[in-house]
Amino acid sequence: MTPPATRPGATRTPAPAATAAAPAPSPPPTPVPPGRRRAVPGSLWPYLLIAPTVLGIAVLLAYPLARNLLISLQHYGMAELIRGGAPFAGLENYREILADAEFWRVTRRTLWWTAINVVLIMVIGTAVALMLQRLGKKMRTLVLSGLVLAWASPVIATTTVFQWLFSSRLGVVNWLLVRLGFESFQDYSWLAHGPAAFTVLVLLVVWQSVPFVAITLHSALTTVPTELFESARIDGAGGWRIFHSITLPLLRPIFGLVLSLEVIWVFRCFAQIWAVTGGGPGGATTTLPVYAYQVARSLHRYDLGAAAATVTVLILIAALILYFRQMFRQETEL
Repeated sequence: MTPPATRPGATRTPAPAATAAAPAPSPPPTPVPPGRRRAVPGSLWPYLLIAPTVLGIAVLLAYPLARNLLISLQHYGMAELIRGGAPFAGLENYREILADAEFWRVTRRTLWWTAINVVLIMVIGTAVALMLQRLGKKMRTLVLSGLVLAWASPVIATTTVFQWLFSSRLGVVNWLLVRLGFESFQDYSWLAHGPAAFTVLVLLVVWQSVPFVAITLHSALTTVPTELFESARIDGAGGWRIFHSITLPLLRPIFGLVLSLEVIWVFRCFAQIWAVTGGGPGGATTTLPVYAYQVARSLHRYDLGAAAATVTVLILIAALILYFRQMFRQETEL
């Protein structure tokens, strides 16, 4: 078949070459209907979620700390509390506090108090957590319920119960010790002797703190695969070997966190000491928080009390920094 003839004078245009398809134009943004809010960008959601917590910390912690620091740098007594206009004192209050021999005695007592309580709390709490792993379901539920109730009890209510238990005439502790043959505890006044009052406060703080440690560590132990413990027992490892080689390395971050929280809680413990002994007898139970309150309350030297409180916070921060550095160093060596 022959191609059709072209008309004279007409030119044939060549077919255009195939070109790449141009990208389709993006659709215009959809307008937001009136009365409808624009969606929050996803990158802002984390900040919006933590904003209430940050605001609460700023109001409840940051402002009191800043106010306390300001007062510690002023001459702030009863007159300044009433009429205001406290003059600037610089570091004079800190020099006066650090030159006081009683301050250093209280500091040593506070460190001793913290060490005894934290060691007992961590040892007993860890033992209770390990015991919970071996109990049956019903008994474990019963023990956990008791721990939660003890932990949820108000501090002052628990303190009042301990005062009744160690009462000199009607206390259950003295009655039980006399029945066991310790006649010297007949009408014994626990809170009138320094070492005895210190012991009562240690028992009180340990009893209040062990439930938190035991419940937290028990929750962490449930995340450890049971196959690891079974394999270790098959290989002949004992309880201490299993704890040292399996449990402790796997739960080291949790142990570190719980230990830090207990150091903070015990170091700044005030309500129990003040309600039971008020720092007595003879200052035998006075710790740094109690000392700061006594200076501000009895002498009306709120500037010295603020300085003592600031030094307490600095000591606690320094101890925690040293501990975290040691813990991170051990983590890198593993």
